Amino acid sequence: MSALYRSGLVALAGRPNVGKSTLANALAGRQVAAVSPRPQTTRRRITAVVHGEGWQAVLLDLPGFQRPADLLTERMQATVDRNLADCDAALFIVNAAEPIGGGDRFIAERLRAARLPVLIVVNQVDRADPAAIAAAVERASALVDFVALHPVSARTGDGLAALRDDLPLLLSGGPRYFPEGMATDQTDEELAAEIIREAALLRLRQELPHALAVDVDEIAPARAGVLVRAALVVETESQKAIVVGRGGAMIRDIGTAARSALARLWGVDVHTDLTVKVRRRWRDDEAMLGRLGL
Repeated sequence: MSALYRSGLVALAGRPNVGKSTLANALAGRQVAAVSPRPQTTRRRITAVVHGEGWQAVLLDLPGFQRPADLLTERMQATVDRNLADCDAALFIVNAAEPIGGGDRFIAERLRAARLPVLIVVNQVDRADPAAIAAAVERASALVDFVALHPVSARTGDGLAALRDDLPLLLSGGPRYFPEGMATDQTDEELAAEIIREAALLRLRQELPHALAVDVDEIAPARAGVLVRAALVVETESQKAIVVGRGGAMIRDIGTAARSALARLWGVDVHTDLTVKVRRRWRDDEAMLGRLGL
């Protein structure tokens, strides 16, 4: 009689910028989500698949819990609510370098209400001293019942092996959702949009990223590789000028960074053809949000 195969959908629950996407990338073993220090980096559900001997954890990297300010953030919060209801378990992620706050307590309340098995992840221990880590562990452990707690650094990898070994504690008997070796169910277009937006977010001033989106028009064969044509969408002409940069310097820099990241991800030479277009109030435009998959 064969051993029971274990699987489950596991939500990554935490405030914006606690490192959910960095953790998803690290556990999946490759980049599946954009990472930046800007809030709202994750705008839609992103799947990261972790494979083990006799088990599979399907991590759902969700937008951070937030109060909606426009149609985009309303849909982002709806994504959180809908997917949390569908999940079998959760990783509750808090920041070791910051005090536990109202946002953490609100998420803990939601997890208690959902009655999900929870594994607590105290992330970013590389940016905190031992006293701060101990305080974060103590306060997080008082917020919600949990099956295990792991202090980690998703950025450096510290503590990730032990966390990965405990993921099966969250799983029960279930199907193999994805083939062995598959890290995400995102399309090439969705991955390209994530990578290009990450390159932009890491280079642009803090107030602009909320108004920035990436619309991939085409991924086509090209000489010795592939060509990615995409538009960076902003809301005003002044924002467009910032993204283009003096003499086109900024958009070229974004393209260079995105090409390198996509080439590493896909293992082929990548060429990018990036433009910038203005779509006023796109964050409240249902048609545009639909085109962007948001």
